[in-house]
Amino acid sequence: MINQHQHSHASESHASHGHDHEHGGHHHAPPAGFDAAFAIGSALNAAFVIGEFVYGFSAHSIALLADAAHNLGDVLGLLLAWGATWLARRRPTVSRTYGYGRTTILASLSNGVVLLVGVGAIAVEAVRRLIDGVPSGAVGGKTVMVVAAVGILVNGVTALLFARGREGDLNIKGAFLHMASDAVVSAGVVVSGLVILLTGWSWLDPVVSLIIASLILISTWGLLRDSVNLALDKVPEGINAIEVKTFLLSLPGVTDVHDLHIWPLSTTVTALTAHLVRPADVIDDGFLQHVCEEVREQFGIAHATFQIESGNSEFTCHLASSNVV
Repeated sequence: MINQHQHSHASESHASHGHDHEHGGHHHAPPAGFDAAFAIGSALNAAFVIGEFVYGFSAHSIALLADAAHNLGDVLGLLLAWGATWLARRRPTVSRTYGYGRTTILASLSNGVVLLVGVGAIAVEAVRRLIDGVPSGAVGGKTVMVVAAVGILVNGVTALLFARGREGDLNIKGAFLHMASDAVVSAGVVVSGLVILLTGWSWLDPVVSLIIASLILISTWGLLRDSVNLALDKVPEGINAIEVKTFLLSLPGVTDVHDLHIWPLSTTVTALTAHLVRPADVIDDGFLQHVCEEVREQFGIAHATFQIESGNSEFTCHLASSNVV
């Protein structure tokens, strides 16, 4: 096994003892340009939630209250995402060597749990109203329509604030999609209010609230599943570990790859570590730089670390087995 230590950052390199490391693309922090979007979006949605709760109670509309509870989750979600984005921009420390990037994962996980609790509360109340019955005219259809129409505007504007960043940041994309879907849900509430206004079918209100709860559950389940996977260091979606290993095995001089690990440092940055066996290898910063550029370009892995081994049978790597972590 070759006893060497390399760091290659663009044009600089040095060698000492230990393992081979190459870290490419150290852009770990989310963009700061969306602070204003988070502030405006949170303020707009918070004001709207207060209005929805007030008019929901006055109009006796479970659908409106259901949408208010959902939008309250959105406000908390935006604040959590904003806080996580701010923390992720902080520099690494001696005790937190990877920085605070994983707070973005914790934020998405917390959002999923909060939304699930909200869905349960909505469903229970809607079912209770259906069982007990909703008196004709008990739901103010006109009020429901007006308030929900404002919701379309608020959620639509908030979605537009995040539109330009949805392609490059998963956290921003999540905020955009959530706000856009909320605008659609509010449109559904407007339709139910119109039908109630024209027909007097107050029972439609809890039915619509159940439909809203189902839509929230569908979107939340995917968010929760993905967040749990990221929190448990699952290989991020869109990256095939087998393809990565095949690529590494195809590199010049590489005869074996083991102890390969791919995991998320945050919702936007992926890390990789691997042992590459290169018999009779010499210190080669160019090789390491090339490998890291390729895994970044081909697989979107920005933080890669490699240990180079010569494959000497007298010094077998104890991590060579796939059953050892």
